This record gives sequence, structure tokens and C-alpha cells, in this order.
Amino acid sequence: MKALVKDQGGIALFLVLWVLTLLSVIAGEFCFAMKTEVNITRNFKEQTEAYYIALAGVNRAIAELIKNEVMFPRNASITGLKKEDKDEEEEGKGRWRINVDIPPEPYGQGQYKVRLGNESGKININGANEGLLKMMLNGFDLEEKEKDIIVDSILDWRDKDDLHRTNGAESDYYQSLPEPYACKNADFDSVEELLLVRGVTPEIFYGGLMNMVTAFKAEEKGAGVGQALRSVRADVGKININAAPRQLLMALPSMTEDLVQKIMDYRKTSDFESLSQLQLIVGSEVYARISPYITVETSPYFTIRSVGEMMEGRIRQGVEAMVEIDKKSKKGYRMAQWRDSSRDLEADASDSEENNG
Repeated sequence: MKALVKDQGGIALFLVLWVLTLLSVIAGEFCFAMKTEVNITRNFKEQTEAYYIALAGVNRAIAELIKNEVMFPRNASITGLKKEDKDEEEEGKGRWRINVDIPPEPYGQGQYKVRLGNESGKININGANEGLLKMMLNGFDLEEKEKDIIVDSILDWRDKDDLHRTNGAESDYYQSLPEPYACKNADFDSVEELLLVRGVTPEIFYGGLMNMVTAFKAEEKGAGVGQALRSVRADVGKININAAPRQLLMALPSMTEDLVQKIMDYRKTSDFESLSQLQLIVGSEVYARISPYITVETSPYFTIRSVGEMMEGRIRQGVEAMVEIDKKSKKGYRMAQWRDSSRDLEADASDSEENNG
């Protein structure tokens, strides 16, 4: 009888231990699930905060660009400024310059980093002529035949007829592809549209071409205030030497790595106010070859890339915007393009290295 009681006591102890183990597993699973939910909620919160910090960076950049137009107009000398404004400009505090590293600005529980660009440093594929388009491809390892195919196909894509250029492509070519589509026979709406053009491979496009071109339509008569797709500059055949990326500078005739680096080094601290300053750097012979393609005129269209990040975390969110700065507009600017960007600080760093050498 006593043995039976002992056996029952052992079974009871075993059951208690088994129940405790089961409860421990359930409690652990519950804690893990709760921790996961907390982490997801915190990440979502920080992502939202980082996004709005990036948005604050865009708004700050727009305000600075508008201020530049009022206090430090494009291509204007500082000699005509008020003393306090002149002092700010000479100290580098008065103007947010393009293609330079702007120090991070704290905001809320994080900070934003902003980088400015200008569309005048790119080639407008809606207006560039054959010579400029071919020069653009000099920086790529392509045969002359491949360059001719791309150039003629770009021209065929944007013209309004179905007539083939020598190496171009019209609808009959595109309709013969495994996934057929028609030739547009109109202006490009975005640079990504180049991926549809014969000869433009993803390797060429993402290997640098996308950073060398822009796509704006010519201004239409009677266009309203909201008509953002206009010509970036009246002269689409020239590139702003202050805004051009390294790869596009390398594509200019007779340019070398050494000369491009000298231009980049100069741009770290100052903008070229006249082409004569550039001539002193590259020499008369090279300058004579590149002068038909370059200018110091700036477009009213600016690209803004803002990255917001939290101080105590690794959450980052980016925003890319293109704005037209226009003093005649009620707000002082018009929004041309907007993109919630996945590009992070590493992308910013690589761009900085590319532009600054």
C-alpha cells in the first residue's frame, strides 16, 4: 500500500514538472512574440519618424534654394551684395551649393542629410542633338557601331515619324521582340524610358547613363502653373561644368582623369563663375575642344536628395525631389517630381565620392 502511494506521488510530481515545463514554453513563446511585436512597432515608428525627418530636409533645402534666388541669385557676383550677405557668402554660409557635402542638421530625435544637384549638369535626351548624344556615350566601353545604334534609336524613339535612321529602330523592330511594344514617337517622360530603346542595356543604364541624362519636354504654349515638364534650359546642347557628374566630364573631348580630378578639386570649395576660370585649369587646347559643349548657366530645376535617420537606431528613410525655383510662383517653387527613395547613406557616400573625387 505504501509503495502504491509512493508511485502515485512520483506520477503527480512528474505531472507537475511536465505542466511547469509546458507553462514555461508557453510563457517563453508569449514573451518572444511580444518582443517581436514591440520591435516591429518600434521599427515602424522610427521609419515614420525618419521619413518625416527626411521630408523636413527637403523643405529646408527648398527654403535655402529660394533664399539663394533672393539673396544670392544664380551666376551673380557677390560684389553687389549687402555687407552682411557678402560676409555670409564669402564664409560659405550663405548658399547651399550643388554637388558638395552639406553638414547633417539635427531635427527632432534624429538628423537629416541633404545633397543638392542641378539638371543643367545633365543631357536632356528630349533636345540633345546627334553629336551630343554620341559624346555622352564616350565614357562607356562600346564599339562605334553600338554607339550609332543607341544614338539613332534615341532619335527615332522621340521623333514623330516611322522612318528609320541608318542604325535606328521604329515600331517594326520593337514589335518583333519576345515582349512586343510600339515605338513611342514622342518625347521621353522619364530617363527610365531609355531602357525600352534599342541598344540601351541595364548594364549601360545603371552603369552611369541614368546619372548623365534628364528628360524634360519642351514648354508648351498656354501651359499652366502645374506644367512641370518643360525644357531644363533653352540651350540643351551644353552642360553646366559646375553640375556635371564625373562620368559626363570624362566623356568630353580630350578630357583626362587628371583634368577631371582638378575640376572636382576646384568644385569642392568654389563654383566656376566663368569659363575663363576653367580654361586656366584645363589649358587652351583642351578648352577649345570642350567649349562648344559647356556652360556655367544653371537651370531653375534642382534635385534634392534627403536622408533622415534616427540618432539611436539604424533606421533611415530617403526622399528624392525635383523642384523648379521660380520667384514668380506664389510659393517660390513648383514641384516637378517626387520619389520616396530607398537610397541610403551608403548611396549618398558613393555619390559624394563620384562627384568630389
